[in-house]
Order: sequence, then structure tokens, then C-alpha cells
Amino acid sequence: MLDIKYLRQNIDQAAARLGGRGQVVNLERFIALDAARREIIQEVETLRGERNAVSKQIGEKKQKKEDAGELIARMGEVSDRIKALDESLKRTDEELQGIVLTIPNLPHDSVVRGKGAEDNPVIRTWGERPTFAFTPKPHWEIGEALGILDFARGAKITGARFTLYRGLGARLERALINFMLDLHTAENGYTEVLPPFLVNRESMMGTGQLPKFEEDLFRIDKLDYFLIPTAEVPVTNIHRDEILAEKELPIRYVAYTPCFRAEAGSYGKDTRGLIRQHQFNKVELVKFARPEDSYAELEKLTLNAEEILKKLEIPYRVVSLCTADLGFSAAKTYDIEAWLPGQEAYREISSCSNFEDFQARRAAIRFRRTEGGKVEFVHTLNGSGLAVGRTLVAILENFQQADGSVVIPAALRPYLGVDRIPAAG
Repeated sequence: MLDIKYLRQNIDQAAARLGGRGQVVNLERFIALDAARREIIQEVETLRGERNAVSKQIGEKKQKKEDAGELIARMGEVSDRIKALDESLKRTDEELQGIVLTIPNLPHDSVVRGKGAEDNPVIRTWGERPTFAFTPKPHWEIGEALGILDFARGAKITGARFTLYRGLGARLERALINFMLDLHTAENGYTEVLPPFLVNRESMMGTGQLPKFEEDLFRIDKLDYFLIPTAEVPVTNIHRDEILAEKELPIRYVAYTPCFRAEAGSYGKDTRGLIRQHQFNKVELVKFARPEDSYAELEKLTLNAEEILKKLEIPYRVVSLCTADLGFSAAKTYDIEAWLPGQEAYREISSCSNFEDFQARRAAIRFRRTEGGKVEFVHTLNGSGLAVGRTLVAILENFQQADGSVVIPAALRPYLGVDRIPAAG
């Protein structure tokens, strides 16, 4: 969440920066409540000052054996008023906090102001798009023809947007997970963690999924636990309510988890194939950094995610999200988009974001400076390294062959044990 003190002192600046997101932010209510809060505090301080002064007078009258009844009655009224004002202040603070929790992060100054995805600037591209002597197929046709993706039985088992992987399809998914984890731990310096896949409400609040996006989550009613939408949630909350030592930073974690998303409001989009599933696998990168280092760490994190695609020889591009396309908690985001020839389009395969202190403020994740001992909020970052199902999609579509088989990228062959998925029959 944003710093309430910053909002109070820079409300016009905050409104201008938030305006670029194209979202309605209830700053007018914030301004009104904050003004009411100041009035309440001022009145309470005045009454407490009066109570202290009159209490002294009452004491003096009692010492002189004079009647203090009128003053005592007045103090009873003052105490009742202070109690009522304290309750009003508590309600006002709770409503203010509720409003602040629904205000998105401020875009970084380097983020382009735009109205949607069409305004996202392309930062770089890598690789040559493959050419085919035949019309390339989309992955759902390839997967079904090879017998490695079974959409009908996935839907029968659970419902729409669930898929059953078979044989080399299941093995390919597992191989990709291991390949990504090995690369990020052995070469990129990340520590692997395996977190819970269910989290409590506090964890969801800490990373910004709640209260705004509850309809997009799967919730276990009896326990008030949530299935994680991404490993970002449990991994970021590893250090919730902690004060880290400056010398520990940056901390780099990598985690494989399944992810679960209700995808509320997305019906009708990407209904075929693996692009938008209710359950999918992902390898996630999470960082905790000093504020002065976080944007350099964002560049490194993005390059770490790109490296997977380079080793798999999958063409891609990197775009910087404009203000209107930024996620709720992000100050800056790079999307990595893989080329999918069967769909003749680039599709997102990773989002790499710097949240600055937005999540850390919500989750109370701080660090202590070595010199001076000052305690500050860390900056948190995360990115997909990569979305596993979408990487499988990119392999099927980019390495499909005229005979219906799919060649396996060389870097992945030691993990899968074969150099191609043969055509059926």
C-alpha cells in the first residue's frame, strides 16, 4: 500500500500519477476522511487539555474542602465525549485504511503513460521466427494429435479450463520445471524454496491480492485459506513482519508451484488450449532488495527469465507496460512475450515487476541499515521464470514438424531423454 503520510502531503501529485492508470481512485473520500480525522484529533487534544487542567482544579478544591461537584460533572461529560471521539477516530482510521488498501501503486517515472496494451513500447526482441513449408498449427491441435494433451477429459474430471497431460506431455512439463529450477539455482544465484500452496488472508493482503481481487481467487470457506494464484504470495510472505539485516540483501528465491486462478471476468478469452487455465504450473522468481538497488535488480531478474527462452531457442520480445496496463501492485513491469507461430502472435510468458515498498509496507517487511541502524521498508520484486504451460505451448508451436512430430530443444533433451515427440500412429 502507499504511505498514508505521502498521500496526505502530496495528494495532488498522487492523483496525477494515479490518473495515468485509467482507474477510478477514491481520493475525494480519502481527503474528506482525513480532514475529519484531523478535526477529531484536534478536539480530543483540546478536551484532554481541559480535563488535565480541571482535574488539577478539582484536586485543589478538595484540598480546601470546597465543593467540586460542578467540575466533576463537567469532567464526566468531557470523558464521555473523549470516549465517543476515540471510537469515531477508530472507525475513521479503519475506513481510511480500507481506502488506502484499494489504491494501486504509483507508476515509476520511467513508465510510459498510455491507455492500453497497444501503447506498451517494445524494449528488445530476440531470435528469428521459424518459417514453415506448411501452415503451422496451434498447440491445442498439435497436443491432441500427439495424444499428449487431453482437454475433453480434463474438463470431464473437473470443468472448463482444466487439462489432462499424458505421456510425453506430462514428462515435458516436468522436464521444463526441473530445467528452470536448475538454471536459476545453479547459474543465477537463487535459493530454491517449496512453499505451501494454501495461504491465509494475511498473506493475500500482504502481496495486494486482497481486498481488491477476492473474486479472482479460489477460497477454502471453512478455513478462510486461499489456493495461491502465484508463488509470489507465499514466497513474499516468508519475511512478513520481519526486520532483515542490510547485509542479507538482495535475497533471491525461486519456487515451483501450481497456481490457481478463477479468472473472473475473463470468460470468452483464450478458451482454447493452455493459455488461460484455472490451474497451471509456474516457476517464480522473488527478490527482496534495498531501495537504491531495486531497479538494477529488476533488470537482472528480467534477464534471468529471458535466459530460459534463449536456451530453449524460442523467439521472444520484451515490452514495458504502460501506466494503464500495469498490475495493481507494480510500479514498473516488463512483459516477456514468446512468439507463437500457430497463433501468429506474441503471447505473454513472464511478467517481471518491481513493487518498490508497496508490498513491504502491507506485509511489514523491513531491513536495518548497517550504518546508523535505521529501519526501512525493503523493495520486493518478482517475475515468472517461466510460466511452464505457456513454455510448453511455445515449444509445440515453434518446433512442430511437417510429419506432425515436435523436435525437443537441445537444452531440454537431457531432462526429457528424447530428442522429439513422434507423430501419432
